[in-house]
Amino acid sequence: MGCGRAADSASLGLATVIVLNSGVMANVSIIIPTLNAAAALHRSLPPLAEFAVLDLIHEVIVADGGSVDETAGIAEAAGARFVQAEKGRGMQLAAGAEAARGEWLLFLHADTVLQPGWDKAVRDFTGGEDNLRRAGYFRFALDDGRLAARRVQWLTNLRARILGLPYGDQGLLISRGFYRRLGGFRPLALMEDVDLVRRIGHGRLRMLAATAVTSAERYRRDGFWLRPVRNQFCLLLWFLGVPLKRIMRVYYR
Repeated sequence: MGCGRAADSASLGLATVIVLNSGVMANVSIIIPTLNAAAALHRSLPPLAEFAVLDLIHEVIVADGGSVDETAGIAEAAGARFVQAEKGRGMQLAAGAEAARGEWLLFLHADTVLQPGWDKAVRDFTGGEDNLRRAGYFRFALDDGRLAARRVQWLTNLRARILGLPYGDQGLLISRGFYRRLGGFRPLALMEDVDLVRRIGHGRLRMLAATAVTSAERYRRDGFWLRPVRNQFCLLLWFLGVPLKRIMRVYYR
């Protein structure tokens, strides 16, 4: 951990969070998989450093798949634990969870920024005894105000509610005990989020009363129509049992 290193005010705040959270109240380990995610971490880490969450976050773990940019330096300067893992989001998330010490695990993508009120939503969920065998996820939003982006947001949240299929960019909050009973994240480079939430089960998923804003870069690059269609096609291929390598060729085309 790089808690003693000089950093900007947001990073210093996060370092303070991690140092102070050694008490009983600090029970959430946040796990972020990264691969050359320096720019994204500059946006996603500051909300985790706010004074209001000092008694909530036990640690922030950055599970890295081999970054060659400034990801490691940013994470360490922010006081996060930097864990090196085999490249692939499923493998990285599993490695982060294995290293975690909190009673609750909150998995977040590096380009996902939690909005005000997220800490209350997490407190409310983790404070419910019935939720020890449930998992929570955030409302989905994009950092783009266009109508096309709002349409994607609405459809994504509808899919999560109706089908019980939130994706990884909506975050996942789950008790460590329940996560382990489910077998955790499997070593998948893609669809690791779908694989786990299907094992959790629709009836044990709850949408949290807070929003996670994700970068719309992929949608702006691939199109606000084409990107969701491609995502759903990949999901269909997964359900049909198509080999993951073939699905990845479609997803990253």
